[in-house]
Amino acid sequence: MRPLYFKPLEDGRVECLVCPHHCRIANGKTGLCRSRRNHDGELVSEVYGKPCSLAIDPIEKKPLYHFHPGTTCLSLACTGCNFHCLNCQNHDISQVAPSEVGHYDLAPEEVVRLCLEHHCPGIAYTYTEPLTYIEYVTETARLAHEKGLWNILVTAGYVCQEPLADLLPYLDAANVDLKSFSDEIYQRVSGGHLAPVLDTILAMKEAGVWIELTNLLIPTINDDMDMIRKMCQWLVAHGLAHAPLHFSRFFPRYKMQDLPPTPLSTLKAAQRIALDEGIEHVYLGNV
Repeated sequence: MRPLYFKPLEDGRVECLVCPHHCRIANGKTGLCRSRRNHDGELVSEVYGKPCSLAIDPIEKKPLYHFHPGTTCLSLACTGCNFHCLNCQNHDISQVAPSEVGHYDLAPEEVVRLCLEHHCPGIAYTYTEPLTYIEYVTETARLAHEKGLWNILVTAGYVCQEPLADLLPYLDAANVDLKSFSDEIYQRVSGGHLAPVLDTILAMKEAGVWIELTNLLIPTINDDMDMIRKMCQWLVAHGLAHAPLHFSRFFPRYKMQDLPPTPLSTLKAAQRIALDEGIEHVYLGNV
């Protein structure tokens, strides 16, 4: 399947326009996400219609606590991510090439059929970074929308505005992983930048998407209370006081095995700050 979001460059290279990395990819090579390849001057998604993971989850697992609680969703993921978080908990499918993981063959129509057969009211695009296979997500979401199903995006939010705008009309809810409120930490830990993530959150809000936010607190990395306060102030100032905020506990994972789990006292301190700053619903996760 040929993605919509690229432009040809000199010497047979192509520039991917899905995310702010704007990978310039030589023929036969892939971008940072490992799933979008330059094939003779055209950028193709190697995971379109090839999910590596399928499950039926409670919606609270996304986590979404204020969007139809008590229901289930069909969860779907393909390999790939445009971040390289040192603490990634799903690195076995997000930080690998599609050829390294088994997959199902499921066209968008078949995903919708599965969802209906299992009496799930919605589909969640989750586990990895769905925006790296946004064409598959958008087409599946469009068909699901026509059948009255919900579409839920679980994402780090690192995407360009044009492809996001094509998806938003079919999106009902999202949990955005707001990794910190520091561009320096984003660069050092995840390999990206903060500003595009904030732009994604605001675009979702403007489109009427139900938003919940997750902030994983990593000891000595992003657990500075002044930074957490500034994050909460930004959310309130931009009309997101009502968006549930999930402070999640870190456990050693992947390339961050040398740090301890987040103390419960840190999570409770962050929760107090968020409530003091006007966030209406604050939850603690992984506790």
